[in-house]
Amino acid sequence: MKNNFLYNNYYIWWKSIDKFLLILIFSLFSLGLFFSLVSTSLIASDKLNTNSYYFFIKHLLFILIAFFTFIFFSYIKTNNLLKLSILLFFVFFLCLILVPFIGIEVKGSRRWIDPIFIPRFQPVELLKPFFIVLIASAITLKNNKNIYLNYLLSSFILVPVSLLLISQPDLGQTMLVMLTWLSLVFISGVNLIIFFSFFFFVGFSLSYLIFFIPKFSYIKNRLLTFFDSSSGNNYQSEKASEAIINGGFFGQGIGEGTLNSKIPEAHTDYIVSVISEEFGAVIIIGIILVYLLFAFQVLKRIRSETENKIKLILLGCISIILIQSFIHIGVNIRLLPTTGMTLPFLSYGGSSIISTAIISGIILNLTKRKL
Repeated sequence: MKNNFLYNNYYIWWKSIDKFLLILIFSLFSLGLFFSLVSTSLIASDKLNTNSYYFFIKHLLFILIAFFTFIFFSYIKTNNLLKLSILLFFVFFLCLILVPFIGIEVKGSRRWIDPIFIPRFQPVELLKPFFIVLIASAITLKNNKNIYLNYLLSSFILVPVSLLLISQPDLGQTMLVMLTWLSLVFISGVNLIIFFSFFFFVGFSLSYLIFFIPKFSYIKNRLLTFFDSSSGNNYQSEKASEAIINGGFFGQGIGEGTLNSKIPEAHTDYIVSVISEEFGAVIIIGIILVYLLFAFQVLKRIRSETENKIKLILLGCISIILIQSFIHIGVNIRLLPTTGMTLPFLSYGGSSIISTAIISGIILNLTKRKL
């Protein structure tokens, strides 16, 4: 009896799930695993003198956890998903509050916590998927007749998250959650004068923090370096650009790249440059097209959705993936200053991979066909 119940639930899930989206998600995660293997395996370790499969094995473990994570979030009922998302938002928001007190400091920033019973993780990464659900829920509240009261309520969620991120300091993630919030507000039909007024207010506030608060002087130096390469140290950006140039259109070949040995965390913050150096710009163009196809497929499913909350959640999920991807690629090609932003699906890093898996699970859940 129990086996029949599980089989029936699985059958319903499989029949209703968007198979094409599922294939795209699998493909992107598989690409990340493949690039992790070829960039840190024996082929490259002869030159880099590093532990052959250390990063790949960790990445594989993260991918396995991610697999069960996005299957779980795509499997549960939509109402349960929304309730669970609100609960998990407050759980990870509490973790974000604890970062200044028990967080681990790395390179001058305190962004991670390392509980005894689970591996070290970055709370904001796990908070982002549920942040989208909560913001969308606040904007679409039907109790308030005035939509601007809903915007105000959603800002009460945004502001404490942003302040906690600024205190770490992590302006990259602060900018990401703010842009995601702005995209949801814009999509919901806000008055453009109010929208751009707030947009400029956010821009002014961030500019003030960067140029007049000593705690953020490192970001000021990055900006000065970005606009004037002779004003400071832009070693990482230069090496990333060189890697892309050296890779050309078709790349230097598997294991022939050297960027991993030249800059730290290349497999996270500069994964596009690592891939481009070994496989060429043609592969990067292909990856970008897959991201765009993924977004297009989600937008197609939104057209048939009637509930505004579901529409906003889906738009928020795809927006945060595209914004983060744009920032990451922009940094790699020196279109934007260095931010330390990972590339969804492809970059190494447990928190980032699990966060992307949760977002993918939410997308799969909310795009299921009604049987």
